[in-house]
Amino acid sequence: MSAHVRVPELTDRYRECGVLDRLVDGVRAGDGRALVVRGEPGVGKTVLLDYLASRASGCRVVRAVGVQSEMELAFAGLHQLCAPMLDHAESLPAPQRAALRTAFGLSAGPVPDRFLVGLAVLGLLSEAAGERPLICVVDDEQWLDHASAQALGFAARRLAADPVGLVFAARVPGEDMAGLPELVVEGLAEGDAAALLASVLPGPLDARVRERIIADTHGNPLALLELPRGLTPAQLAGGFGLSGADPLDGRIEESFGRQLETLPRQTQRLVQLAAADPSGDSLLVWRAAGRLGIGAEAAVPAMAAGLAEFGARVRFRHPLVRSAAYRSASVHERQEMHGALAEVTDSAADPDRRAWHRAQAAPGPDEDVAAELERSAGRAQARGGLAAAAAFLERAALLTPEPERRAQRLLAAARAKREAGALDAALGLLAAVEAGPPDELRAAEAEYLRGQIADDQRRSSDAARLLLSAARHLAPLNAAQARETYLEALTAAMHVGEEFIPGGARAAAEAARTAPPAPDPPRPVDVVLDAFTVLMTEGYAAAGPARGQALGLLLALDAGTSEARRWRFLSGGRAGMTIAMERCDWESLHALTAGQAQVARDMGALVQWRSATMGLVAAEIMRGEFGAAARLVEEERLIAEAAGTPPTATSALLLAAWRGREQEASGLIEATVREGTARHQGYIVDFARSLAAVLYNGLRRYDAARDAARQAWQRRPAALGPFAVPELAEAASRTGDEPLARAALEWLSERTGATPTDWALGIEARVRALLSGGADADRSYRESIGHLARTSGRAQLARSHLLYGEWLRRQNRRLDARVQLRTAHDMLSGMGAEAFAERARRELLATGETVRKRTVETVSELTAQEAHIARLADEGRTNLEIGAQLYLSTRTVEWHLRKVFTKLGISSRRELRWALANLGQADPRP
Repeated sequence: MSAHVRVPELTDRYRECGVLDRLVDGVRAGDGRALVVRGEPGVGKTVLLDYLASRASGCRVVRAVGVQSEMELAFAGLHQLCAPMLDHAESLPAPQRAALRTAFGLSAGPVPDRFLVGLAVLGLLSEAAGERPLICVVDDEQWLDHASAQALGFAARRLAADPVGLVFAARVPGEDMAGLPELVVEGLAEGDAAALLASVLPGPLDARVRERIIADTHGNPLALLELPRGLTPAQLAGGFGLSGADPLDGRIEESFGRQLETLPRQTQRLVQLAAADPSGDSLLVWRAAGRLGIGAEAAVPAMAAGLAEFGARVRFRHPLVRSAAYRSASVHERQEMHGALAEVTDSAADPDRRAWHRAQAAPGPDEDVAAELERSAGRAQARGGLAAAAAFLERAALLTPEPERRAQRLLAAARAKREAGALDAALGLLAAVEAGPPDELRAAEAEYLRGQIADDQRRSSDAARLLLSAARHLAPLNAAQARETYLEALTAAMHVGEEFIPGGARAAAEAARTAPPAPDPPRPVDVVLDAFTVLMTEGYAAAGPARGQALGLLLALDAGTSEARRWRFLSGGRAGMTIAMERCDWESLHALTAGQAQVARDMGALVQWRSATMGLVAAEIMRGEFGAAARLVEEERLIAEAAGTPPTATSALLLAAWRGREQEASGLIEATVREGTARHQGYIVDFARSLAAVLYNGLRRYDAARDAARQAWQRRPAALGPFAVPELAEAASRTGDEPLARAALEWLSERTGATPTDWALGIEARVRALLSGGADADRSYRESIGHLARTSGRAQLARSHLLYGEWLRRQNRRLDARVQLRTAHDMLSGMGAEAFAERARRELLATGETVRKRTVETVSELTAQEAHIARLADEGRTNLEIGAQLYLSTRTVEWHLRKVFTKLGISSRRELRWALANLGQADPRP
């Protein structure tokens, strides 16, 4: 870096300036960039941000600062950053625009999901950057409110072709910044540190003392500048007269405190008052000062000392000045200051900040203040500020004089903490709830919340036990809630198994049968609960009508209603999917999970979206739509990346096993079994085993397929039978284990007797064929193909053609075998079931027919993300719709499509379908 780049405020920061210069250059060139500038207090992060702003000529620069006392105010930091750009919000899609307005309290509406707000922020930044490149600078990120940090972290991870730079400065970045590039700023080198120290010393200093000072401060510029202020020559000679073991930020803050002590008393009070108000609104501070009898002349000494500015905004030289000033006030003085600020804060325009000041001013319990905080919590929750709502409720509880009411507010605060993802904090509040006055309903609700938290933490066995106990306690107190809790307990138990909880799902179902009767008319949850309890206690046949009614009721819900969203997320995530899979009703599974996924996408509710993905992937695979399943798996990966969380392995495993990709599937199976065992998630372990059976059957490793399928089926016949039994019967017949194959047939026959769908009858006929010979086998194979051809289940239909063709070849009926095997090969290779297609190819070769080994079409030139975007565009989605679905900005979608067009040698969307169909050829053009 050349010498002219250096600015007076910076010392020895050539490397850091170079990184920031390259960031600005990249943004000017049209690239999205994100950076976290990390370092201890006083190391020079803010000065580097100032340097960045000074270098961003031709760019629009917007800034925000995290304020410690505003961490409980939802979206405060985000609003500070985005307020100058809100005129661009009208260009956003309606759901995003509504989410942003609701988050900022500009309009009423349903609670916006945090990821939808993040996408809205991404779109807003992208739109604002359409005029000129945009640089967003956020100082003290560690003090941003949680909702703002989540939204900005989400947006930062999705910048691509947007000329936007998002730069955060933080002491220790929050978890929402995880994975973003970092610039670590450290202390100055010894020579530069000595020069900076000499610039503030009143005279020469002994070399050994100077070396000690530099060593103590680790070259921290602010420490070198501020710590000597106010110290006597004797103290300096002793090396500051401070213990080197003290935290550096504490020592710097103490230095600022010493400087404050030299100011006139009224000036100290004014600076303390300004520190108590995080808004920086100078008019507000002066109105409060007037209440305290502080005159305008009090600002002059503070400004002369360079500690604070009282202009259009109140600004502190450094956040440590603010904290030093606030800490220097006594408890009584703080209460007095917050009381004055509450009095001058407009209760209509800023009710939440007023409530917070009133809370800080309260000398003891005060029901009026607690009630106002509770109302603020409601407003925060409506905006999606769950962490803020939890903070308001927790403070309200502490100010509640009546013990019963205090415990109830603590319980509400614990719920809000859980919803905000602060699970350990929620458990801490629950301990306080349980220490309150005895109350049966509150105790049951607390236990229920503990069960939900255990489920969130993936402690499945603890979740099932706690939820079941809570349901029993709720039964005589709140019948409706008890039935909901029994369903949650039952579905949790089904996913755990007897190896982790006594009696397993059957014991949970027996307990659920004691639940209070359902209301008339029953809710979806009531019908689903009854279906499951009958299934687990009386068997498949007895549960048939109830299961059909439950599934029909869920499918009939109007997806646009809040009731539908609630029950689809509850039942569609586990119970509804389980019913559809257990009935082998892939059409209903597809409709149920596709509807749930769409609602979740519209709401931006990624957790619920991901819970629907596995069922939707399973439905697409059974339909033979491996390409659609692959796009869902890729979409899940992209969204997990956007959310900063690891993707679940289940969907990817399902696809890899059916594709027959041994190395990929084996690694996923091993990882899923290991993690599921560690977390007591027996269902996930056995589901992985059922998919191992699919993989091994495709690879003709029948012994391994039999053992894996038998484990999954015997441990979870109801939940996993539809996946495991077809694999078990095929593998058992190939290994000569006729008793095991007949047991599989008996299991299937029981189910077809109760639910004689074409799917179930087709699989039953195929298993019967595997156990038969001669004309009976021939007839059963044809019957299987006939039934399955009337369903959407092309994957199993293709496998029936394959098994029939293999049988015909062994009967030396080569011409008939070729017809079936050719059909199977074309279907299986076309859908991407590579291992099963290879089985068909080998059998065709054995009949004397030459078959060229078909290479599976791959998007060889396109990345997975580009291919996904290209296919969505080919389906007719607009760039706006693609961006909303994949959590990308419209400009990034356009950028990806330009690259797709270049790689494929096309110039318009009209050519996409043809080009995608010809991928892998040397020249896709005629």
